[in-house]
This record gives sequence, C-alpha cells and structure tokens, in this order.
Amino acid sequence: MTSLSSIPVKNLSINLERDVFLRTLIRELAGSLQEVVGLEEASGFISLVGQRMGDQINNSYRETLGVQTLSKQQIGEVLVDLKHRIKGNFFILEQTDEKIVFGNNVCPFEEKVIGRPAMCMMTSNVFGVITAQNTGYAKVALEETIAEGSNRCKVVVYLKPQPENNAALGREYFAD
Repeated sequence: MTSLSSIPVKNLSINLERDVFLRTLIRELAGSLQEVVGLEEASGFISLVGQRMGDQINNSYRETLGVQTLSKQQIGEVLVDLKHRIKGNFFILEQTDEKIVFGNNVCPFEEKVIGRPAMCMMTSNVFGVITAQNTGYAKVALEETIAEGSNRCKVVVYLKPQPENNAALGREYFAD
C-alpha cells in the first residue's frame, strides 16, 4: 500500500484548477460581502461589476454582428449564447414584444452559487444592461434561482415599462 505522503504533490487528486479557483473566489467574495454589509449592499457591489461586464459583452456582440443596436430577437439569442459560453444552460421559455422569459438548469457558478444570491446580480445586470442598451429599458426579475435553493432559474426580462412589470420584483435598467 502506497502512503499518500510518498505521492508527488503534482500527482495528487485535488479538485483545483482555474475554473474552480475563480468560481470559489467569487463565491467567497460574495459571501464575505453578504456577511459584512448584508445581502442588499453585497448585491449592489456585485451589480457594479455586472454592469461593466454587460457593457463590454454588449459591445463585443454588436461589433461582431456589425450592428449599432441588437434587435429584440438578437437580444434573446445573445443572452442565451453568452450563458452557454460560460457553461450555463439558459434557454428561452417565452419571447414576446413585451418580455423574454428564460429558464436555466445549470448555473455557470455551479455549486458555488448555492447560498450566495448576491451572485445572481451578475445575471441580472448583464441581462439588464445588454437589453437596456439596445431597447432603452429593461427590468429583470429573478423569479427562481438555484442560489436560493431552486433546481432551476427563471428570469424574466421586461423590454418596456408596462403595468405587468410594475408588480414584478426586480431591477430596472435604462440606456446611457
């Protein structure tokens, strides 16, 4: 029987690589913020990062597509595509002129998101910023999240102000 202490450290079976490290880093940052300043303030800090990322991602897609503004159809496609690129499994449940409803059953943060609902502000802000920069307005309602114990996420992105979304709990976004 081989003693573990005789195995070279580089050959140890430890679940640590860049993706796990970065997801853990974000989880611990979000957790520390939630503990120190509370969920609402932590969500605010993460929202700032999400807003900046949303601007960058929006510019990348518009530049690559060669358009000044994404159409409503393209917005849905872009939001699904970006989540797939970061290993999420978002899909469109419903799309109308008033809203896009997304489902998801795999969080890009995987298990690291559980108990860290502030991390969902990344989705809210990236979705909200991209939508608002192309339509002038967005309201994002995180109706169900894996972070809060659901087995899926349900995210509603409202594309224009209307009575239906006044009652929805969420964040509003406006074009610069």
